[in-house]
Amino acid sequence: MSAKKPLASLSLDLDNKWSYLKTHGEPAWSSYPTYLPLVVPRILEFLRERNLTITFFVVGMDAERPENGAPLHAIAAAGHEIGNHSYQHEPWLHLYAEDEIDNEITQAERAIERATGCRPVGFRGPGFSLSSATLRVLARRGYAYDASTFPTFLGPLARAYYFATARLSREDRERRASLFGGWHEGFRPLQPYQWPAAMGGMLEVPVTTFPWIRAPIHASYLVYLSKFSIRLARAYFRAALSACRMAGVEPSLLLHSLDFLGADDDNDLRFFPGMDLTTRHKLRVIDDCLAMLTESREVLTMERYAHAIRTSRKKAALHRPAAPPCAFDTKRRLMDGVRAAGS
Repeated sequence: MSAKKPLASLSLDLDNKWSYLKTHGEPAWSSYPTYLPLVVPRILEFLRERNLTITFFVVGMDAERPENGAPLHAIAAAGHEIGNHSYQHEPWLHLYAEDEIDNEITQAERAIERATGCRPVGFRGPGFSLSSATLRVLARRGYAYDASTFPTFLGPLARAYYFATARLSREDRERRASLFGGWHEGFRPLQPYQWPAAMGGMLEVPVTTFPWIRAPIHASYLVYLSKFSIRLARAYFRAALSACRMAGVEPSLLLHSLDFLGADDDNDLRFFPGMDLTTRHKLRVIDDCLAMLTESREVLTMERYAHAIRTSRKKAALHRPAAPPCAFDTKRRLMDGVRAAGS
């Protein structure tokens, strides 16, 4: 690794078409429609042309389906890291009991390894879902890092937009009540840190948000801004990178599969912000922003970035006090108490 540039990590959540339909409450998800054979070659070509090697977080259910075998194998063959993004991609994973979480992570892990030949060492919860139980399971299974925290104040606003546009039953709304987290998420550290030993001592690599204001800077948000002005999206991202430099944050940035798909590819997902734009428009935005990133940073996979943190170069960062996991566990204990009192 070069000593001339600060570091950055880059990852992509390979959420598939069926998972977006399921989250939105569309019955068509149950046939598991996939766009991976279309989008994965496009992403791989885009990364190859820019000499980028990144981390793909893969859903276990996709890894088990034969129509996705070739594209997933191609990701590993190109030298990219493969991470675990759960088996069923349910954003209420934090509500699972610990044995259910263990089964979810283990089942995904085995399916991903069979499909790609790579055993994941990193995890990101669907919808940034996280709990103490998840951290303990990851530690027991020997994972090197978790990447499920998203330190932003905008989670409740994103959830309100989601509830206003999704077709959900009352039960579904209750299950998704903590989706995207609460206001307190914005107070989490931006720098990588280590969870307490009681939670497994797992290394946490947060998805970076704009320092101080904690607004998102991931690619899907930049694409959304570009609907109003591509110049605005560029200027915002340039300002975010400058803020990271001033705050001493080496950013961990996030892509999604839909950043590489447009309305000209798929009309079924127009409920998702940015899916009314063309693929050409999106690729232009992503290209501009990644060019800014690579000009000022050395871009690594999540695994290599985590390794760099654990070396002497970044060791001091691990001694910072860690915030407790999201209040999901506390909320669940309170709800259990209420149910018990009423029974």
